[in-house]
Amino acid sequence: MIEKSNLLIVSAHAADFVWRGGGTIAKYVKHGANVHLVILSYGARGESNDLWNIDGQTLENVKAHRQSEIEAAAKCLGVENFEIWDYQDYHMEITKERVECLVRKIRDVNPHHILTHGPRDAFNPDHEAVSKFVFDASVLSTSNGVRIDGTKTAKQARIFGFEPHQSEISDFKPEVIIDITETYEQKQAAMNCFKAQKHLIEYYGAKAQLRGNHARRCSGNNDYKYAEAFSRFFPYVGGEFV
Repeated sequence: MIEKSNLLIVSAHAADFVWRGGGTIAKYVKHGANVHLVILSYGARGESNDLWNIDGQTLENVKAHRQSEIEAAAKCLGVENFEIWDYQDYHMEITKERVECLVRKIRDVNPHHILTHGPRDAFNPDHEAVSKFVFDASVLSTSNGVRIDGTKTAKQARIFGFEPHQSEISDFKPEVIIDITETYEQKQAAMNCFKAQKHLIEYYGAKAQLRGNHARRCSGNNDYKYAEAFSRFFPYVGGEFV
């Protein structure tokens, strides 16, 4: 049940969570889930090219601009609990201390589900690094032997990977398709907040329609107009087919 679930999203850069999971996130918020968002970096070095075309641009100004975009987009999706950890991007370094920090966060939230980047993402090494970072931290968070003061072990969360930008050449399989028809307008509004990457707005709008078509074809439900796709880190486990 969505309303009884804890959802943690770990996004490598400022806008990843919106392009790849904004409709799903808004749906979980709308239906009463406890949603937490961690944005690891502003994407200032690798995902703010439009801003760097401005004469005299500075890193501080780029971060400030991305901060305002993040805040506006989170508001569109209804996300109140979000943090920006301000790691350097391109490339992003994952240290022992950072893993411990994420283990602490996972234990604090004790999520049923984690959304993050899938294991492969062509042309974006940060996304692949973050995928392993989140997977490792999630497993470590379940171990009694990983002692972090003030925390208790978490249950193993189900982890789902965002659809990468270059799906086919990243070996992406749409193993889970979530209908976002009821929250697509919120996703569209959130995407429109990211003027630093405005070239992606049309692309991800078309992607939502494409996955909506797949949702209709696979389910037979013609009410599905827009959808988002994810990969699975673990197999489905249950007593019956669902």
